[in-house]
Amino acid sequence: FGTSGVRALVSELDSKTCYAFTIAFLKSIGSASKIVIGHDLRPSSPSITAHVYQACMDNDIDVVYVGAAPTPAIAYFASQDGLPAIVITGSHIPFDRNGIKFYTAIGEITKTEENLILQSDVNIPDQLDEVILPAPDIQASVLFFRRYADFFPKDLCVGLRIGVYEHSSVARDLLKSLFESLGATVISLGRSNSFVPIDTEAVRQEDVESAREWVVKYNLDMLVSTDGDADRPLIADENGHWLRGDVVGALTAVALGLDEVVVPVSCNSLIELSGYFKSVLRTKIGSPFVIEGMKSVSGRVGGFEANGGFLLGSDIVKDGKQLFALPTRDAVLPMLALLSLAKDKGMPLSGLATCLPDRFTASNRLQEVDSIKSNQLLTKIRSGALPIHHIVPESLGLPVSEYDIDGLRITFESSEIVHLRQSGNAPEL
Repeated sequence: FGTSGVRALVSELDSKTCYAFTIAFLKSIGSASKIVIGHDLRPSSPSITAHVYQACMDNDIDVVYVGAAPTPAIAYFASQDGLPAIVITGSHIPFDRNGIKFYTAIGEITKTEENLILQSDVNIPDQLDEVILPAPDIQASVLFFRRYADFFPKDLCVGLRIGVYEHSSVARDLLKSLFESLGATVISLGRSNSFVPIDTEAVRQEDVESAREWVVKYNLDMLVSTDGDADRPLIADENGHWLRGDVVGALTAVALGLDEVVVPVSCNSLIELSGYFKSVLRTKIGSPFVIEGMKSVSGRVGGFEANGGFLLGSDIVKDGKQLFALPTRDAVLPMLALLSLAKDKGMPLSGLATCLPDRFTASNRLQEVDSIKSNQLLTKIRSGALPIHHIVPESLGLPVSEYDIDGLRITFESSEIVHLRQSGNAPEL
């Protein structure tokens, strides 16, 4: 299990495995007569979706098949009708992998519900025939489009040139239409028929270089993209600089006027240092933990992760218009919130950085590192068997505090912070 669902190699997500997980999820939520199912643009997703669809139909559950749509759009559509949902997506993980996300009628599954799924005994037919998926119902994408087109000012993007790095994002066409409806001139860039695993926490060097080239070539005011299922944003300013996800999250919370924020331990310490928020609650990494945290606080609350995915825990009212809560990661709200904040302050997107304390951050990953090896490394550091200065420079000074709610986060005498963690859904350190 990764965030809110199962992750595996495509070769492991065979018909019986997908069928079994679907039945286990249905058992965990009790009675359900209807369910929403959708997927991303990975080539393996329609086949996995068909297995999930068959499991639902075999159990006399009506299926609203919404086709290829952003994960937050599917979750929002289902929540408006009080329905559970299943989304077939591997999000940002490599091309040879995929996953299945589960939503109850009130949102993402909790860790308790995850355990119910994992411990469930299920019966699988001896013979499974892949069903042919019906024509998709586009209501989910339409409702998601209207969510933002109706809340933000109609002239929000008038006079702006916005580039959409489309690659294989399931939201690529929706983003273009949405920005155009708000008055922008939209330039479509980098569309791909092959799946591109965009990780918003570890931006590829080629995407760093492309952003700088595109903003100059097309005179862009903003460049946007998402990961594969559009629950993580990638936003670059007019200089072609990709903004870190936790910076995007903090600015989104400021733009929405939130007074309580919930973030994982991996997010930048500028959130507390900014002084914008009455309280900042830190959690383990993963949206289920952020969601649980949001339930424990009052006031106007939102949450976000270092990947930039924003979770809105409270309804927002502005200029007589209401934006309903959506406590699941979303890539679209941060894009429009940052444009709104920049417009209110009369500055370009790059100027928003001046609203936050200077904290310099670098993050990356070592790929194909077995979880056992990673955890052995962290154990050696915790126990003192491997001195921390064998890994980081002595110029940081001595460690003054350690926080191990998720991985190992060490603060040094220099006020610099090092955080090491094994990925929960990929062989990465």
